Amino acid sequence: MSRFPRCVLLLGAVLVIGAAPAFAGKFGLGREAKPEEVKAWDIDVRPDGKGLPEGKGTVAEGEIVYQEQCASCHGDFGEGIDRWPVLAGGRGSLKSNRPEKTIGSYWPYLSTVYDYIHRAMPFGNAQSLTPDQTYAIIAYLLNMNDVVGSDFELNNENFTGIRLPNEENFVDDPRPDMGEGGADKVCMKDCKKDVKITKRAAILDVTPTDDKNPSASID
Repeated sequence: MSRFPRCVLLLGAVLVIGAAPAFAGKFGLGREAKPEEVKAWDIDVRPDGKGLPEGKGTVAEGEIVYQEQCASCHGDFGEGIDRWPVLAGGRGSLKSNRPEKTIGSYWPYLSTVYDYIHRAMPFGNAQSLTPDQTYAIIAYLLNMNDVVGSDFELNNENFTGIRLPNEENFVDDPRPDMGEGGADKVCMKDCKKDVKITKRAAILDVTPTDDKNPSASID
C-alpha cells in the first residue's frame, strides 16, 4: 500500500495548523488602505456641512460654468433636454398628476445638490469640477429656482444657511424597527384578491408613448 496519500494529508495538516495564527479573525487578503486612498473616497457632504471643502462661487460665475458643462443636457435654464432631468421650476407641482421633482420643488437639502454634482457630474466626466466651480454652479441653480438673488455668492461658510423650499416636508420615519417579518405584520392585511390596472406609468412621464400605447390611462 502506498504511503504517499498519507504523507500528503500530514503535510496539508501541518500547513493549515501553521497558517492558523495568521488568519485568526482575518481573511489574510489585501492590505490596509492608505490615508490618501481613504481621502479620495471620503467625498460625501452632509446636511450639517461636514465634508464641504473650502471654496466659493457666484451666480454669474456659475452661469458660465453651467453653460459649458451642464446646459447641453439640462438646458440653458434647467428645463431639461429630451429625457435629461429638469433642475428648475415645478414649485407646487408635487400633488399634481405630473409632478416635477426639481431642486426647487422637491430636493430637501443643499448638501444633496453639492454631493451629487461633485460626485457624478458632468455626465461622463465625473469629479472633474473644482470646489469653486461646484459652488458656482449651485449658486446658479439656486438663482434659477428663485432661492437666491442674481448677486449671490455661495461658499463653505454660508452654505448651511441656505434652506430649500421643500425641506420641511421631509420627516424622519416614525415607525420603529419592525424586525424580521415586520412588513408582513403591518402591510399584508386585508389585501385585495384581484388587482386592476387603472393607469400606466406614463402619467408620471416615465413611460414613452407609441402607437400601441398612445395615452397614460386605460379605458
